[in-house]
Formats: sequence, structure tokens, C-alpha cells
Amino acid sequence: MLIDTYGRVATDLRVSLTDRCNLRCTYCMPETGLQWLAKPDLLTDDEIVRLVRIAVTDLGITEVRFTGGEPLLRPGLVGIVERCAALTPRPRLSLTTNGIGLGRTAEALKAAGLDRVNVSLDTLRPEVFATLTRRRRHQDVLDGLAAAHAAGLTPVKVNAVLMPGLNDDEAPDLLAWAVRHDYELRFIEQMPLDAQHGWKRDGMITAESILSSLRTRFDLTPEAEDERGAAPAERWTVDGGPARVGVIASVTRPFCAACDRTRLTADGQIRTCLFAREESDLRGALRSGAPDEEIARLWRLATTGKKAGSGLDDPAFLQPQRPMSAIGG
Repeated sequence: MLIDTYGRVATDLRVSLTDRCNLRCTYCMPETGLQWLAKPDLLTDDEIVRLVRIAVTDLGITEVRFTGGEPLLRPGLVGIVERCAALTPRPRLSLTTNGIGLGRTAEALKAAGLDRVNVSLDTLRPEVFATLTRRRRHQDVLDGLAAAHAAGLTPVKVNAVLMPGLNDDEAPDLLAWAVRHDYELRFIEQMPLDAQHGWKRDGMITAESILSSLRTRFDLTPEAEDERGAAPAERWTVDGGPARVGVIASVTRPFCAACDRTRLTADGQIRTCLFAREESDLRGALRSGAPDEEIARLWRLATTGKKAGSGLDDPAFLQPQRPMSAIGG
């Protein structure tokens, strides 16, 4: 079991497979990209599967989410999913992706054992997509979403970040579109995880603003608090249901007290929080020949150091050195 000093138990593991991405979203990285991890620094497929196995069989992990960067850029992705799906007990497996390439891989991922996907899409307007991502791949994302739904990777969840002056007027249109296509929409407050360190609290679109905009066109009924559990999103039924919409308000409505997540970076570091400035190295132990029991001990030890909260409400808050693409969602 992974339990911290505040009594929180981690059952959800986020595994970053690469720090590379084929988009250049303005709220994530500069147009020129970043200095990517060298291949020898990345965990191998076997190392990833071994760590997931230890997490599932020895540490009580029940859900595994593959992230990046962009995880579809990982050449061995389908094989990793297949091997993790064969574990006993079998964890629930999901993937967070920008959707580019999902049209080609959705069926193979489903066959390998992937249960569902989260796809990032911030706008319905191709020209705004090009401005936000610095790439003209809007239709590829739409095609990927459709392929995921057709393959049964459901519920298909869509993650959207609203940016002032670009797409902050699109919340109702995005929700109407998601309801029409049977996708579950999640709005995410912009977080201080950009490589440029240009995030400003007074410039972000808040959960309150998003909900006010949605209520101009929809009747939203809040989900019962006991149904949320440790989920990061607050959820509402839309016009009486069954459609739902969520808001992940990490900045203005933090949910740290119920956090059940632990994170493994693509280079084998354990992070107890997205906003942590400390990491614990498992790659070194793996490559020095440590047995499973020692890896599990180091992971438990790292978990005990998890802080009570993200610190976002502290005036002295400092962004982590790694950007989101190098941490993994």
C-alpha cells in the first residue's frame, strides 16, 4: 500500500511514456520545443512494465493512466498496454493523448486491453487550434476522437483548457458538441506547469467563470459529493442527464485532501504531486539490480513525503522545474 502521513492512499498511477510531443501548445511549451530526454535516460518498455507490475501486485495500484508528452509517440505503446493488461489483478488502463494518431491506433489499443481515453481538444475552430498548438492538426484530433469512440474506448473524455482572448467564449459550444457526440467534456483550469513560466493567476479562466458561461445555455445539476470520491473533476449532469460535464479546478478549488495519485516520469522518477519540486529515483535502483522488494520500499518511502497540498494558495509558491510535458498528467 502507498499511504502518506495524512492517511491518503494512492491507488491511481500516472505513467509518462515520453516527454516528447507533436504539438506546441502555448500554455505548455515554446514554439521551438524543449530539450528532450536522451534515449538512454528513458525507461525501457521492460522497466515500465516491471514498475507497473510492482505497483499493481505489491502496492495496491488499481488504475494506470499512460501519459506524456504525447504517449502515442512511444513506439512500444501497444505492447506496454498489452503486458499491463495481463497483470493480476488487472488494473484499469487509460490513456491521455492529444488525439493525433489515435485514428490509426485506437482499435489496436482496444485489442491490447486499453479501457478508455482522455483526449485534449481546446477549441472547435481550426484557426484557433492552429494558434493554440502552432500546428494544423485539428481534423486529425476529431478523427482520433471518432475512432476511439468507434473502438469502444469509452467513456471518451475530452479535456479543454480555456485561454483568455483565444477560446474563452467556446465553453457552451464545446459542451453542445460533446453532448452531441457522446463525449464527456472536462474543462481544466490552466495550471502553472508551462515551460516558459509565464502563467499568471489573474489571467486564467476560472471554474466559476466557466460554469457561469455554461449556465447561459444549459441547466447544470451538481453531482452528489459522495459520488466524486478522489476524482479530480467536479461533475454536473447536463439538462437532466445522462450527459455530464466536469471542471478540474486545481487552482481555485484544490482537491488535495482526497488525492489518490502517484506519478512515474519517463525517466523513472516518482513524483507525489504535479506541483512537487522533489522527486525520488527508481531508475537508478532498477538499473543497479535492486529486487522488487527494494523498489517497493523506495516507492513507499517517497509516498510518505507527500505534502498536504499543492501549495498553489501560498504566496511563496514556486513552479516545479519540470514542465507538464516532462512530468506527465
